[in-house]
Amino acid sequence: MHKITLLLMFLISTSMGAQVIYQPFDSEKLGERRELKIQLPRNYNPEDKSQYPLIIVLDGDYLFEPFAGNADYHAYWGEMPNAVVVGVNQRNSREKDLFYDKEIYFPAHEGASFFEFIGMELIPYIESKYNVSKFRIVAGHDLSANFINYYLFKENPIFRAFILLSPDLAPEMTVRVQERLSTIKTDTFYYVATAENDIDGLKERIIAHNAQMGTFDNPKVHYRFDNFNDADHYSLVGLGIPKALNEIFSLYKPINKQEYTDLVLTYPEGPYKYLEKKYADIKFFYGFEKKVVENDIRAVAAAAMKKDDRDALRELSRLARKEFPDSMISAYYTGMYYENENNLKRALHNYQSGLLLKASDFIDKDMLLDKIYTIKDKN
Repeated sequence: MHKITLLLMFLISTSMGAQVIYQPFDSEKLGERRELKIQLPRNYNPEDKSQYPLIIVLDGDYLFEPFAGNADYHAYWGEMPNAVVVGVNQRNSREKDLFYDKEIYFPAHEGASFFEFIGMELIPYIESKYNVSKFRIVAGHDLSANFINYYLFKENPIFRAFILLSPDLAPEMTVRVQERLSTIKTDTFYYVATAENDIDGLKERIIAHNAQMGTFDNPKVHYRFDNFNDADHYSLVGLGIPKALNEIFSLYKPINKQEYTDLVLTYPEGPYKYLEKKYADIKFFYGFEKKVVENDIRAVAAAAMKKDDRDALRELSRLARKEFPDSMISAYYTGMYYENENNLKRALHNYQSGLLLKASDFIDKDMLLDKIYTIKDKN
């Protein structure tokens, strides 16, 4: 528990670099004011046309900070895109917000109003104020984790990813979710977590829920279940959030060793075509473009050299010049291409021109000088 507390404190502190706004929201659906917490990405610029995923967090009075900290931390390291995180405080309204009819087990009365508040007021408001994409995530804990399931049952769900942390599942919810996920036609992430020391009644139903999720096969559903050892109903939150975000944004993550070995090196059309496919898939899957990162250029360059794929090196050099014209990246990979072509004069020219450009995370002046001296020694 002590380690989990320290981790949460660290993650919350990372969000200090992001912009956090606390503001009231007067809801016509609810007939009252609600308090929102909104975290914008670091260096958020409303004039920038970039769009960011939207994460809606119920129980925002205690669940917002760990989500905001994790989102900021993962985005800082490029493990997920920058995101807009919105927490809805429910400290004094939780029971009525999450109310469902005890006969039909769907939201009723204040619960139905809260359901409409999220989809018909809150999301349109956030979209009107901030640059958010249509890729939306919703998250909740116990009662609110159960409640977010109801958004699955709309003909066109407004969320693409659902994070259920120790859900207090309503009767018939498991059967309904299984039936819905078996037929859903949009790529949907569905994450569920419990723990060894979770509340007994909840844990039993969650484990049964997980067993039912294994009875259908729909390639559009990306399902992940965790049952954490040595954690309870509250500490599992600190473990489940990064697991869920990691699962949701697995495609977005930079190329790692396993992806390099299993996919980049073995792609039939070559490493550069794999890079094109990866970024096209990201755009298709998440609905927004990702700028090519230096890590992925390095991986593709290494694969191209290993496979002696000159076409890949040529295309990579063009990409580097286009995406990083003011960085040593452009000079380095263009020089690499010409060096591989044994055109040492043009390689030397590019390496030398790079000395006047900005260093990157992986390429600095010393690396360029090493290349320059190596070529001069050959002459």
